[in-house]
Amino acid sequence: MSEYPVSIAIDDQEFKQFQQLLLEKTGIFLSPVKKPLLTGRLNRRLRELGVRSYADYYRAIVLEEFPDELQILINCLTTNETAFFREPRHFDFLRDLCGRPEFLKRMVRVWCAAASSGEEPYSIAMVLADTLRHDNWELIASDVNSEVLDQARVGYYALQRGADIPKHYLQRYCLKGVGQHAGAFVIGPELRGNIRFQRINLVEPLPALGQFDVIFLRNALIYFPADIKLHVIEQTRRFLKLGGHFIVGHSETLLGTVSDFKPVSPSIYRRI
Repeated sequence: MSEYPVSIAIDDQEFKQFQQLLLEKTGIFLSPVKKPLLTGRLNRRLRELGVRSYADYYRAIVLEEFPDELQILINCLTTNETAFFREPRHFDFLRDLCGRPEFLKRMVRVWCAAASSGEEPYSIAMVLADTLRHDNWELIASDVNSEVLDQARVGYYALQRGADIPKHYLQRYCLKGVGQHAGAFVIGPELRGNIRFQRINLVEPLPALGQFDVIFLRNALIYFPADIKLHVIEQTRRFLKLGGHFIVGHSETLLGTVSDFKPVSPSIYRRI
């Protein structure tokens, strides 16, 4: 019996197969320079399965030989860089918006469409709970990566992850760990009860979600080719109320995509 290789190499043809598979299933384009990233994240998985080549692994996924393996692949290859109150001007805008009289009298609905491990939706939730001063709000938090959504549902983080959370929010909405949980904190039930975490693939037909006052889709569009970016924007905007606001990352733009978005400030748009 030959020894199992310590590291499994991938050739250009095998890489192209995974590149195309990820593009078809998630809309994400994995550039050729990301080949080391792919092998770095998948080598261990191949060893766990006892698969000896990337060609065999690709075949197993396509033929569905391993249950849920496609989702595991997606979890391994999607990028999940996030932080609490990242790009803080967006949260200042949300705070000002929710302070308007019309928002204080009715249900307010927000969709965080690239929720990752939960830091962004919990930041949104803290602003909603603090500014609206009522429980008549709902937040949908979605992502294509099921693994990070599981982390988000728990709401458990190392203390250093909370360095950018305003102190009064930390005291009001977060519970500091003690004993074996020292050095960590958990989001309190007051927030988690108003958030619905849901796996949603933005390139596939979207489920019935209702209409939203604000949609956050930040730092996700940069990973899509132009045609898929347009498709994702057109799909998600249907769930935004007229007069509602669509917020993207500071490095992203909606200019030149759809005609019914009016810029309010950099990376913030209003549907007209």
